[in-house]
Amino acid sequence: MHVIKNSREMAQVCRRAPSSLGLVPTMGALHEGHLSLVRRAKAENQTLLVSIFVNPAQFGNAQDLHTYPRYLERDLELLRKEGADVVFTPEADQIYPPGFNTWIEVGSLGDKLEGSHRPGHFRGVATVVTKLFNLVGPDLAYFGQKDGQQTVIIKQLVRDLDLDLEVVVCPTIRQADGLAYSSRNARLSPAQLEAATVVYRALSGADGLWRTGEKGADVLRNQMRLVLESQPLVDEIDYVSVAACGTLDELEDGTQDVVAGTMVSVAVRFGQVRLIDNIILE
Repeated sequence: MHVIKNSREMAQVCRRAPSSLGLVPTMGALHEGHLSLVRRAKAENQTLLVSIFVNPAQFGNAQDLHTYPRYLERDLELLRKEGADVVFTPEADQIYPPGFNTWIEVGSLGDKLEGSHRPGHFRGVATVVTKLFNLVGPDLAYFGQKDGQQTVIIKQLVRDLDLDLEVVVCPTIRQADGLAYSSRNARLSPAQLEAATVVYRALSGADGLWRTGEKGADVLRNQMRLVLESQPLVDEIDYVSVAACGTLDELEDGTQDVVAGTMVSVAVRFGQVRLIDNIILE
C-alpha cells in the first residue's frame, strides 16, 4: 500500500495506475460504513485509492473541526487489511495552498437541509471533491447514502461540470439496533449512544406509515418529530424532512403526495454531537 501526502505525487501515481480506478473519499476515523465502500470499490476496480482528509473548508464551527476524531495509524492499518493500493493523506496546504481563492458554488441544492444549518458547508464539500476528482482522475467514486444530500449534490456537480466519472452511491450501513455508523458516534457517551437509536426509529416510523398508505408529507414529518421528542437526551432537532430526492424540495400536503423515491431525513443533536440520517422510501 502506497501512502502519499503530496498532491503532485498523487497525480503522477494515479496517471500510471492500472484502470479502472476507484476512489473512496473519506475524512478518516474509519468505520464499517467506510469499509463497505472500500470493499465494493476493491471488488469493482483494478486500483483502489482512498483519501483521508479532514476538510477544514466544510466546517463552519472551529470547535467541531478541532474535535473531529482522527485515528490515522488505525485507519491505515484497516486499509492495509482491505487491500487498498493507494492512500492519499494530504495536509491542508496541499489542498488549499497559499493564495487559494477558487471555490465551487453548488446553488440551491446546497441551501436546503444541511446547508440551511451549516452555511458554506457544501461549498467546501464540492470544492474538495472536485479537486480530488481532478487529482486522481477516478473512473468511479464511491459515497454512502447516509450523507443523502451530499450524494445528490455530487451527482449534480458531475453532470454540470461534465466530469468523466461515475458516482456510485452505496447503502447506509447500520448497527444491529439501526443506528447508522458515523465517525461522530465515537463522541457520544454510552447513554447518548443508546438514545441515538431513536433517529432510526423515527425514520422507520415514517416509512411504516407510508407503506400502510399514508401520502401526506406533514403527517410523516409530525410523526418523526413526535418520536424524536420522546427521547429526553435529544437536545435539539435541527430538521425533519420529507423531500423530493432530485431537488431536495420539501413535499407539501395537498399538492404533492409522498411517492417512492422520496428522501426522509433528520438532523438532531445529542449534547455537542450532531447526527444526520435518512432513508429513501421504496
